[in-house]
Amino acid sequence: MDPNEPRIEIFAPFGEAFELTTKILFRPFDLKKWFVLGFAAWLATFSSGFRFNYQNRFGKSRWNWESIHYGAPFSFHDAPPWLIPLLIGGLAVGLALIVLFVWLNARGRFIFTDDIVRNRAAITEPWREFRHEGNRYFVFQIALMFCNLIVLGGLFFLFALGWYWERPVMPIALLIFCGVTYVLAMLVVALILKFMVPVMYRQRCAGVSAFRQVWALLVARPGVFVLFALFYLLLFVAFGMIGCLAACMTCCLAALPYLGTVILLPAVLFLFAYPLCFLRQFGDAYDVFAVVRPAELPPPLFPPVQLEPPPPTPENPA
Repeated sequence: MDPNEPRIEIFAPFGEAFELTTKILFRPFDLKKWFVLGFAAWLATFSSGFRFNYQNRFGKSRWNWESIHYGAPFSFHDAPPWLIPLLIGGLAVGLALIVLFVWLNARGRFIFTDDIVRNRAAITEPWREFRHEGNRYFVFQIALMFCNLIVLGGLFFLFALGWYWERPVMPIALLIFCGVTYVLAMLVVALILKFMVPVMYRQRCAGVSAFRQVWALLVARPGVFVLFALFYLLLFVAFGMIGCLAACMTCCLAALPYLGTVILLPAVLFLFAYPLCFLRQFGDAYDVFAVVRPAELPPPLFPPVQLEPPPPTPENPA
């Protein structure tokens, strides 16, 4: 190991994030600030993933299409003329909503990061200040989702084609290897995305540049990032259990949108602050808190006094 490289800790940022969370939320406690920060946290987290609570019970109930549908099987040729436009319109609306949620989430991440860094509860000002960075991150996310859809759709198409032909299009072992490689790649990308927003916030750079910088850090110190990912996953699971307990104790109020984020704000804020405190160890270029250091210095009470030079003397000519 190069002795000039900075020492990267895993547990020290945990203490810093805990102290920062306590300072922002409880010293002093401000209910209005709490709700505004809760809204910023909700914007930053509400579209991080989509959960579908639908449960497939076909196997348990032995549901049979032929037992309730008599006659020829359903075909789009038998559908009423308004069904296909309705499906196309519903698909377009659903896609537009997903794009809107991703855009709001991208802007919300910068808002919440700025509120944590500056210890304030603001929405409008950081929304305007980081609109370019938020839009760049949004475009990067959309491009990543498109690539993800192509790869995942290709793997599913190969699997479905082999199932339809009753013989594999490609060897099962190779298909499983591609699937495992895809999952590992997505885990690495998710880890990089966790640090892209702080880098873009600090350097005001594009998404591709932030991705490359985080990738370079990960390649240079892979062990440190693996330990961080495992510890962060442990924290996420622990806070998830706390969230389930809070939902039970509050009669599912903690499971409602926005209100649940407000109730669990300390956990959400801590999970955002911990990566910020971890990343700052790699240098000033990755320290988001460096943007507020000049503002923390109080202005001088009195302007500096300008001393006039002494008049020239024979011993000290001008």
